[in-house]
Amino acid sequence: MLGLDVCEFGGQVLELLWLTMCYRGLLSDKKNLCIAEEEDDRNLNYVAPAQRSLEEIHRLDQEDESLVKYKQTLLGTAAMTADPNVANVQVTRLTLLLDDAREPITLDLTGDLDALKEKTFTLKEGMMFKLKIHFKVNREIVAGLRYHHVLSRKEITVDKVTHMVGSYGPKPEEQEFICPVDEAPKGMMSRGNYQVKSRLVDDDKNVCLEWEWNFDLKKDWDE
Repeated sequence: MLGLDVCEFGGQVLELLWLTMCYRGLLSDKKNLCIAEEEDDRNLNYVAPAQRSLEEIHRLDQEDESLVKYKQTLLGTAAMTADPNVANVQVTRLTLLLDDAREPITLDLTGDLDALKEKTFTLKEGMMFKLKIHFKVNREIVAGLRYHHVLSRKEITVDKVTHMVGSYGPKPEEQEFICPVDEAPKGMMSRGNYQVKSRLVDDDKNVCLEWEWNFDLKKDWDE
């Protein structure tokens, strides 16, 4: 009985040590984190363009045939007639593309986002993956889309990530952006449950969508 109690106590000490190291690391290496939200524009070296409606852009430089064709390639020729009551940018899905030939993991972002927080899926430690964001632009060009997420464990922030998604014109079909390859944490001390707070924002700091999800990091898929 004593041996069991000692093992349980030892596990709790290791967990506490891991959390303490994470916290101290964040304080001492704050500058080494991925782009902080309040410093996005400066660190991404990005200057927001002047806002113009789609109609204004189509009217510009109509005498320049090559430019007109280029705009038609980018924006299409048909006028969009999306419901004005629907958001200009609709984020529909987040997909995790896994590196070991396993089926992708897809989060449906069109339903109950509170229910999404209650679901947990498994990731294998140290695996490589990419995030794919699926979205629709319904009426006007959206400039400077950015994807942010904050990764935490036991309410302690472990990592912050920001990716420039870009600017997109309206289309009837979904569009997508694939983030650069990333690596899941690895090692015995990193295993456990993680929470992720994600959001997609535009140049004007409008939040297109904000959602939370979580996963269990395990040594192997079948654990």
